[in-house]
Amino acid sequence: MKPASSLFTSLLLLASTLAAADSPINIGSRRELFADSFLIESFSGTHLQQQTPRDEGVAFKFDQPWEGLFSGYATLVTLADGRLRAYYRGKAVANKDGSEEELTCVAESADGRQWTKPELGLYEVMGTRKNNVVLMKAHTATHNFSPFRDARPGVPEDERFKAFGGTMEGGGLTAWKSPDGLRWEKISPEPVITKAMVPYKYMFDSQNVPFWSAAEDKYVAYYRVFEGGIRRIVRSESKDFRTWSAPVLMEYRNPSMQAPVEHLYTNQTHPYFRAPHLYVAIAARFMPGRRVLTDEQAAAIHVNPGYFKDTSDAIFMTTRPAEGGAHAGVYDRTFLEGFIRGGIGAQNWVSRTNYPALNVVPTGPHEMSVFVNQDYAQPTAHMRRYSLRTDGFASLHCGYAGGHAITKPLIFAGRELSLNFSTSAAGGVKVGFEDADGKPVPGFGLEECVMQIGNELDRKVTWKSGADVSTLAGKTLRLRFSMKDADIFSFQFTP
Repeated sequence: MKPASSLFTSLLLLASTLAAADSPINIGSRRELFADSFLIESFSGTHLQQQTPRDEGVAFKFDQPWEGLFSGYATLVTLADGRLRAYYRGKAVANKDGSEEELTCVAESADGRQWTKPELGLYEVMGTRKNNVVLMKAHTATHNFSPFRDARPGVPEDERFKAFGGTMEGGGLTAWKSPDGLRWEKISPEPVITKAMVPYKYMFDSQNVPFWSAAEDKYVAYYRVFEGGIRRIVRSESKDFRTWSAPVLMEYRNPSMQAPVEHLYTNQTHPYFRAPHLYVAIAARFMPGRRVLTDEQAAAIHVNPGYFKDTSDAIFMTTRPAEGGAHAGVYDRTFLEGFIRGGIGAQNWVSRTNYPALNVVPTGPHEMSVFVNQDYAQPTAHMRRYSLRTDGFASLHCGYAGGHAITKPLIFAGRELSLNFSTSAAGGVKVGFEDADGKPVPGFGLEECVMQIGNELDRKVTWKSGADVSTLAGKTLRLRFSMKDADIFSFQFTP
């Protein structure tokens, strides 16, 4: 039998789906990605296609004496000046979660490619203050410390950064604050999300993810529990980061089949930086007992003997809580396949490797990056960078034979339609407006649209009359994307 929260979410989802069938989706002028099937009503010769991140090599190694083989649970934060800061657990020995050997360390980069570890002098570790440690001996919080830069309007200066940390054995999740992301103190002495609030047997032991949601105007947190023996994700909400709601168990939805319930070790849910109403989750999918390596292979890579009898990879999901209803309690798993597979070599097929860091971040004018914890429990443990085209988690794809996709009824605000797209030399894209009944809008149908050919992040679509579509703003319309040998990654109506 489903838990009450799960059944409630399922009923809400059904009600929300039925209501949505009669109501247009107001996208305003926000950017929309083809990362799930939320906006599409029908496909013909087209489909949504997950993209493959490109391996860019080692970003930095966990090579300090206080870091080591069991470093992990990384978070990438973009600072106010555009620099990147990585927070991660340093742990050189295999012992109990929440032990005093666990530290919170940082590395910094101007571009995501070259990283340095600052000598902060905040704590003495192994006889030296020349280290990159920002928190230690914090009663289990350093096991999974997960910070974010708080963009809430009017946030106090000493709370510009906030974080969660803690385990079930430590009583729950404690809330932390910092003016600079380096010097941390507790917001309150006791956990703000406690064992008593979460009706599951086991909880909190992996990375627990909080952030400020501008789209929802509240703080939200996604954290792990065990439900029916499976590692699952729940969601809680707060207006002040101090008082949190009871958790709602996240369900999974696939547009064409029953989505599997798999072990998700970390969820890494966060607002996408170019479309903050869309939360992306690049989660660690854990396959307990799915052994790949022989004893001899494990010995050859010097992996800790307790960490090679399982395997894992990364998957891609989305959730759209700002849409209301059951969307807040559902992950869209349009893509069930692996997003980042284990690489060539035995070192990539051990337990608890291939765990993505929290937050996708921009690393170039046309590029964004995902960072992944690899070679876990091995002397070569490191953080690795994978790059993607900006907005390019997935695309609306069409082959050489051609085809089209039609959106659900939409309402937009703006003056011009911009596409992030790519075609072959022989391919192309057209966009036509249709009324709610599927009839072309005079002057803005496919026949009047100028064929778009090329590869750009921001191409303004034009019709015979020009690019100005402001006369259509505020009306209930559909978009028809007609394509050949092309991909569309996102679109936006701009002022």
